[in-house]
Amino acid sequence: MEYLFNVDNGYLEALVRGFRSGILTRADYINLVQCETVEDLKVQLQATDYGNFLQNEPSPIPVSVIDEKLRNHLVIEFHHIRNQCVKPLATFLDYITYGYMIDNIILLITGTLHQRQISELRKKCHPLGSFEEMESVNIAGTPAELYEAVLVDTPIASYFKTCISQTDLDELHIEIIRNALYKAYLEDFYRFCQNLGGTTAEVMGDILMFEADRRAFIITINSFGTELTMDDREKLYPTCGKLYPDGLTKLAKCEDYDQVKAVADSYPEYAAIFAGAGTNPGEKTLEDKFFEKEVEINMQSFMQQFHFGVFYSYMRLKEQECRNVVWISECIAQRHRAKIDNYIPIF
Repeated sequence: MEYLFNVDNGYLEALVRGFRSGILTRADYINLVQCETVEDLKVQLQATDYGNFLQNEPSPIPVSVIDEKLRNHLVIEFHHIRNQCVKPLATFLDYITYGYMIDNIILLITGTLHQRQISELRKKCHPLGSFEEMESVNIAGTPAELYEAVLVDTPIASYFKTCISQTDLDELHIEIIRNALYKAYLEDFYRFCQNLGGTTAEVMGDILMFEADRRAFIITINSFGTELTMDDREKLYPTCGKLYPDGLTKLAKCEDYDQVKAVADSYPEYAAIFAGAGTNPGEKTLEDKFFEKEVEINMQSFMQQFHFGVFYSYMRLKEQECRNVVWISECIAQRHRAKIDNYIPIF
């Protein structure tokens, strides 16, 4: 019931909608791409909701620092909301952090494979995916040891159980583990949202189905030319998307990009993404087209009220905004302005 939703969650939904109004507009981006230096970009950002978040940084400001400060700005907003909510919204927000935990674990494992120091890798981990046992990742030699020593007490432990059948940690197995974890995570998150029911189930259903299908397409394309068999590939596909089951069965049999595109052609929303993608000058990449679709879906979630989807969508839209600002900053810093307009506008 709407009035019951507002008892616990009305203020926080209004808060995140207020945060959403501070997302950069097309006019803001026009001002940013006209900047000649990173210092100019800093001044332009001061006129937005970011305010003086770079005021204590000496010039010249490295793009890596801008990236870090943008991320910290989002993390502060997320924790502000998380610290005030109660279940089931608290659990919903926790689910959002599980994706960052998976990314952090994979980053640490990959880094240790290349003899990188944990302390160095730790700085690159996303704050929303932090947990106490992360420092112990380097003691694990197999997925089973990693689970027993590091992950058994974390929220993603149940996802990791699906991956410990692998015998060692190498580059191929790491990618298998990454995709297996995300498969388990997306399916679990989807079930949780459907159990909540109402508008949350509807809105988050569309968002998570898109994410599941995107992962299935990308897994298929990235598997070409690798040792991953068709059967192994199919086991990594999330089954909560629109492609399930027939589309996933067809994807598993694809042997090249054109066959993947043929599968996408059976689904109007995905056909449009593949039709507009390319690698030639002036064309948008498939990744960019998926990002554009993601922005569109997450913007639509704000068209309805009394649901949790706005919290997830705000995080995704702000992440895209961060990627946009970092891209523009890189182009300015490297004086390579030819592709400075290749960002994904949100409004």
